[in-house]
Amino acid sequence: MSQWPSLLTGYEDAEPLPTTINPDGKSLYNPPGPRSATYDEFPKQFNPSKNGFDFHVYYMPAVAAQAQYAKELHERVRREFPELRIYRLWDKPVGPHPTAMFEVNTFNPHQTGAFFSWLVVHRGPCDVLVHPNTGNALRDHTELATWIGRRWPLYEECLSPTRTTS
Repeated sequence: MSQWPSLLTGYEDAEPLPTTINPDGKSLYNPPGPRSATYDEFPKQFNPSKNGFDFHVYYMPAVAAQAQYAKELHERVRREFPELRIYRLWDKPVGPHPTAMFEVNTFNPHQTGAFFSWLVVHRGPCDVLVHPNTGNALRDHTELATWIGRRWPLYEECLSPTRTTS
């Protein structure tokens, strides 16, 4: 038995999906269906008392051009996304983070998607750790995390399975 629950629970009696290829010759035709609740709500595994995702924007403070870019990126994020929670610039490692960074929090799937896509093209020399908040800080920062740019090693000993440190 798999350690992962089936993602098809609830679809056992659903009609088979068509194997029709779209006119592009590559993609599969998907028949119209109900809109997924995931467009508007985070999955039930998320901790409802916290924001949905943390974005940790890493930079190397000893590299002047990178530090300047991070400072400008921080200001631009504050101007472009005032509805998000944006923390101050840290010029040294904090918590499990191995270098200078600033953090941005998103509160719904729309914000998360918009900020993620914007950051992909505007992050410059910075690398970004993106993680959900499920209530298991170690798992959130490791197994469930994704990176925009290069992956940095974290100080995992700062993260116990139930700690909610960002």
